[in-house]
Amino acid sequence: MLNRRVVQCHKFFGAIITTFTPPIILFFTFSLLFAFFNGFNNSGALVAAPISTRSVSPRVAVALAIAAEFAGPFLFGAAVAATIGQDFVVLSALNLDVLVAATAAVSIWNIVTWFFGLPSSSSHALAGGLIGAVWAGAGLDAFKLAGLLKILGALFLAPMVGLLGGYLLLKFILLLLQGATPGVNIFFRNLQALTTVALALSHGTNDGQKSMGLLTLGLVVMGAQPNFVVPRWATLVSAAALALGVSAGGYRIIRTLGGKIYPLRAVHGFTSQAASAAIVLASTLLGAPVSTTQIVGTAIMGVGAAERARGVRWEVASQIVMAWLITIPAVALGAALLYWLLRAIGV
Repeated sequence: MLNRRVVQCHKFFGAIITTFTPPIILFFTFSLLFAFFNGFNNSGALVAAPISTRSVSPRVAVALAIAAEFAGPFLFGAAVAATIGQDFVVLSALNLDVLVAATAAVSIWNIVTWFFGLPSSSSHALAGGLIGAVWAGAGLDAFKLAGLLKILGALFLAPMVGLLGGYLLLKFILLLLQGATPGVNIFFRNLQALTTVALALSHGTNDGQKSMGLLTLGLVVMGAQPNFVVPRWATLVSAAALALGVSAGGYRIIRTLGGKIYPLRAVHGFTSQAASAAIVLASTLLGAPVSTTQIVGTAIMGVGAAERARGVRWEVASQIVMAWLITIPAVALGAALLYWLLRAIGV
């Protein structure tokens, strides 16, 4: 088994070194940047609740998130990777220019949204990038309708599920806590280390599989392997890039998710993280790529609404929602323009 993997890696990287074309270099560079900025932009969402409620120190929270994020891509299969890599588009219609344009547009979008401190959805950006580049390069016939509807449906339904999940879970917990003493807060503070790990694991497996799907898609398009089977090394580099991104951190986003939407206490932090982790993990098992930042943000909104709807800063939430709504068309347009540019200059 080990020898087979070594041979696969040697054949693949040997092909890259032999051809050494700009599209190949650009595709793998942007694919790894996508994974890195995915972890970077989502790090705030992963640790916002325990840090804001002072349940876990920032260093410990980030360390737990890094470890769980790295482990996530190795767990729970590769259903999301398959959705991204083979159920979404007709592979024979693709070329490297399409993949370069898509991954470049996504990376640029992630950098811009991080710079302005907005909770960005890498899942929406990836969907937009692939849609725009594939449409520009291969036309509408290259899309598989069932896979396209699965991806778009999951992306748009996930925020509503997050809102409802946070709302219902807190209502249930508050019902159980009737008559409880203030000491129960210590219980929820202690649990947030566990929910931080669970949330980072679920994000690592869902978002790690997106990078795994991209890399494997590139292998098939390049002819380095005949079928869509995720190699182990693709899982490894995706996990490493995600974990590195989380370690670099997106602390500007912590302020948005941690306090601007709703002032969190320990019970709120536990509830929002537990609901978010369960939703992301369930989506992963169903092969649905979702936005962890979206789910965490709307789960916090749901938690706030369950306790005191007037206390939720809806104006901040609406700004975040608007940013999410423009992601797919904006990145799709950017990817299409980049594809036409690549073709024009003959890269």
